[in-house]
Formats: sequence, C-alpha cells, structure tokens
Amino acid sequence: MTIGSVGAAYSPYQLHTEQQAKSAGLSDGEIKNLKRVGNIECATCASRKYQDGSDEMVSFKAAAHIDPSAAAATVSAHEQEHVSNAYKDAAQNNGKVINASVQLHTSICPECGRSYVSGGTTTTQIMYKDDEYSQNAKSRDAASLIGGNIDYAC
Repeated sequence: MTIGSVGAAYSPYQLHTEQQAKSAGLSDGEIKNLKRVGNIECATCASRKYQDGSDEMVSFKAAAHIDPSAAAATVSAHEQEHVSNAYKDAAQNNGKVINASVQLHTSICPECGRSYVSGGTTTTQIMYKDDEYSQNAKSRDAASLIGGNIDYAC
C-alpha cells in the first residue's frame, strides 16, 4: 500500500491511532477499515459502558467498560445472575421457576462497523404454591370482574 504524497509505504500494523492514520494520508474509508479489523482502536468501542437497569442486586449497577472481545461472555454471565436470583427467590418463597431465558442483543458500532453485544434481557416465570389466602383473593377478584367487559352496543 502506498500512502502519502512522497510515495512512502506504511504497513497498517505501524498505525495504531486514528491521528497516525490521518497523518499518513489515509482516507476516512481506509481508517474505518483499519478500525474494523482492529488495527486502529475505535474510540466508541473503547469508551462503551454497560449498566444494569433492573432493581435487583446484580453486577453493573454502576456503568462500567467491558472489552469488546469479552462482552458476550460478560453480558451472558451478568444475565445468568438474574436467573440465579429467580431460583433463589423461588426457593425462599415456596415457588418454582417454570421458565428462565436469556437473550443477548447485538448492535453495530457506528464508528468502526463491528458487531458487538450491546446488552441482554432475562425473562423468568415463577409459579408460587397457592395458599388459602391467595385462593380467597383470586375468588374475590374473579367475582368483581365477572361481567366487567360486556359490550352493550350489540
């Protein structure tokens, strides 16, 4: 590859920053490609932070950076904390986890174009054993809802 007005050849491995690439005369497209393959650090990926938005006590309550190459494993482990909490809650409250699923979300970095894990969602369903109080509450609720959705316009 020939770069610059004097025809000096630079290896892309010698360029480590965007400023070095610009000084070497590379175009924006060439710089983006060097970021995509990891030869130049992407500022967006380097500054990306992750934070949990739930009310559970889990990791990432405060925003923290995750290395892009470790994001999938780290986010997956974090979401597993939510699953563990569901099983713990079920065990402590006479319940049973009937479903627990984790979904990882991906996005494309606008600066370098690389795909990365941008977050995750955990969905759990816990079935609690019925006691006399909850059965009475269900019956009372059912009685108050009967006929509540009648369409009188017929």
